[in-house]
Amino acid sequence: MKRLIFVTLLLIVQAAAAQNKAYKERADRAFDEKDYVTSAYYYEKALENKTATTQGTVPYFSTRQNVYEDEKMAGYIIYRLAESYRLYHNLLQAEPWYRYVIDKYVTTYPLSRYWYAVCLRSNKKIDEAIKNLQLFLKDNKDKQYTAIANKELATCLFAQAQIKNPTLSSAAKMQGINGDAGDFGLTVNNGKYWFTSSRSVRGGSERINHLYIADQANPAKVNRVDPGGDTRQQMHYGPASLSASGKLMYFTIWYKEQEKTISAIYYSKNSAGKWSAPQKLNRVNADGYNSMQPSVADDGKRLFFASNRPGGQGGTDIWISDLDADGQPINATNAGSSINTTDDEQAPYYSIAEHKLYFSSKGLAGMGGFDLFESTDTLGSSWTKPHNLGYPLNSTKDDLYYYPDSRDSSVAYLSSDRESECCLNLFKAKIVRPKPVPPPTAILTGTVINCATGKPLQGVTITLLDSLTSQVASYITDATGRYKIRLTARHNYSLRLEKKDYFAKYAPVPAVTTTKVDTLFNPVVCQQEYQLNKPIVINNILYDFNSFELKPESKTVLDGLITILNDNPKIKVELGSHTDGLGTDKANNELSQDRAQECVNYIILKGIAPERIIAKGYGKQVPIAPNTLPNGQDNPEGRKLNRRTEFTVLSNE
Repeated sequence: MKRLIFVTLLLIVQAAAAQNKAYKERADRAFDEKDYVTSAYYYEKALENKTATTQGTVPYFSTRQNVYEDEKMAGYIIYRLAESYRLYHNLLQAEPWYRYVIDKYVTTYPLSRYWYAVCLRSNKKIDEAIKNLQLFLKDNKDKQYTAIANKELATCLFAQAQIKNPTLSSAAKMQGINGDAGDFGLTVNNGKYWFTSSRSVRGGSERINHLYIADQANPAKVNRVDPGGDTRQQMHYGPASLSASGKLMYFTIWYKEQEKTISAIYYSKNSAGKWSAPQKLNRVNADGYNSMQPSVADDGKRLFFASNRPGGQGGTDIWISDLDADGQPINATNAGSSINTTDDEQAPYYSIAEHKLYFSSKGLAGMGGFDLFESTDTLGSSWTKPHNLGYPLNSTKDDLYYYPDSRDSSVAYLSSDRESECCLNLFKAKIVRPKPVPPPTAILTGTVINCATGKPLQGVTITLLDSLTSQVASYITDATGRYKIRLTARHNYSLRLEKKDYFAKYAPVPAVTTTKVDTLFNPVVCQQEYQLNKPIVINNILYDFNSFELKPESKTVLDGLITILNDNPKIKVELGSHTDGLGTDKANNELSQDRAQECVNYIILKGIAPERIIAKGYGKQVPIAPNTLPNGQDNPEGRKLNRRTEFTVLSNE
């Protein structure tokens, strides 16, 4: 009896082993054929001698009978199972299997920790994902995966920040319209929803994408749209984009051939309620490359689409075609490096009302997978830096096909797999834009005085200048020389001060950067008086003995005169140089002329027009102090006063 029981048990074990070996071999074939749904099923069957785990089961062998005593083979099957789930985008199921690989087989499969972190991020476990990425980077020696892991770490940190600082908008899965598989690419035309779905039809198991339509008032009732055309099996029809009239439809048709996806953009015309057979669109399709996801602008002048055709930045790019009067493409132009990256950009939509391009990108900084972005069209030829739409419009999974409702700016639609283990679903977003914050305001107050006397100047016209909009406001000082001007924006301001017989002057204004400041106090500003043809001494223009070469400190003083000339563009001046009387008349005249000309040359070099300034050397002809004392001795102080440089306003017209 004991021998019989032993033989029976042995036969059972051998049968189970043979069965599980068959499961593994079938799973391997499916994996190699990239049929990851099938490979996941059979790898899981190979781990047990009963039905596969139910959804969400944590895969510890304490819950199942392991028929593989060979740990190496067990590790292989578990890792392949995790990979299968990941590769058909079921990261919720992949996560616990990767965790098991890390616990027991991480040295054999070191990349398992990286992919585990990706699963954690996708499943919104950001902190755990960051921790595992840091561990992976610590142990990993492969430069390629170090770069990839660093990018994923940046994605996690970005997602962490977005979740902590959500926008006011929200997104919820649409009720009634979503089927039992993938639903995506919703647009609105004449009160109807148009979208693509791979829902099962009449109980069938094949997941083929078709075009569907539903009334906005009753989205649960959907009808399939059949433009006809190629009757081959496994032909998929992608999201539709219709002209404003609803008579012309652009869409993608794709299929798989020898494990390679082949896609192209087609169009169909509606006549008497019937769609014509699809015709391949010219210019947007390129032989040997994929074009997809067409989106026609509401004015019918441009078609936006995604393609991996040559001439892009890498991966799939956003492209733009101008359309003729019949809706046919004239050209195909890459949207450029402002929009496209070396990774994938897809699902474009252009809003004419907003002058914005909405699209999805894997290459720009995002929360993971495809993120939604917007960029503004500038002059029809360039785009602003793309702006991430933020959380919760974006998620840690794929988010595509953003479509703002043109009739209601508070509504938009998008497609996301955030609540799915496999596929995109349709979401409706409530767009809440933050109320515009009024720019901070402040009162600018200050005083204007006479530079020579220090007394307040009345009647000075003060003009507030905005660097963006030129003149903003003006004010005239009272008897106290004071002024008050209200500032209303975060712009760069300056003041222009003007008064008859005084040099005009510009003065900077402190920036208004906070609403907490209600008064800005400008320093006291002085204005210098002048009279036509009356010389004004410029102090501290210094030279070495018998030299006309300007010293550095002299150039600094001349910069002040240059400021006056720039602030008073109509005045013309003479720059005169005087000597102290030592030496011959000829020597003094030549030296003074050289010194005056050296000053003028410096001023012209700084941008002052030559016709506005002349050089005049006076030698020792016009002293302002005696060179000798009454007793006949030399007068050094007098000679010092006579060695001077002056400027004289010749005209102000």
